[in-house]
Amino acid sequence: MDISNLPPDISFDRLAQTPEAMDFAFEVKRAALGPHIIARWGWDEVFQRTFHEQQFRDRPVSRIVHHGQPVGTVALTATSDHIRFDDFYLFPAHQGQGLGARILKHCLAIADAHGKPMRLQHLKWNPVGSLYRRHGFLVIDETENHFIMERQPGGPELAS
Repeated sequence: MDISNLPPDISFDRLAQTPEAMDFAFEVKRAALGPHIIARWGWDEVFQRTFHEQQFRDRPVSRIVHHGQPVGTVALTATSDHIRFDDFYLFPAHQGQGLGARILKHCLAIADAHGKPMRLQHLKWNPVGSLYRRHGFLVIDETENHFIMERQPGGPELAS
């Protein structure tokens, strides 16, 4: 699913299925999620790259560009009953400044316009869960390592 731009300064460029695009998405993921993976399992480069390549092929990943600079990735996938929010990673230098909240609110507005709930999952020990809770997501299930969260369309007033 394509993501409309967020004026005045954020665009979402759909990544092609090329080695260069896959490498960019992997580097963002490694920078943003890597510390949380390393904290639990260490970093197995071959496993992580293989897993990433499979996910990259299966998802419509977009590059997030802020003021003309690539800062991260995100993917929205429409299913019959919800929109999946995946591959949302920002380089660490762009975290903690409200950019993630702006992008999340924009994607929630897209889900609301489709009248569908948004679902996501995140590692239980990743502090990003607080961002999702502030924006109306509730835990609907969990695995050993992940919380599965959902926000209903038109959910609670979006936090800043």
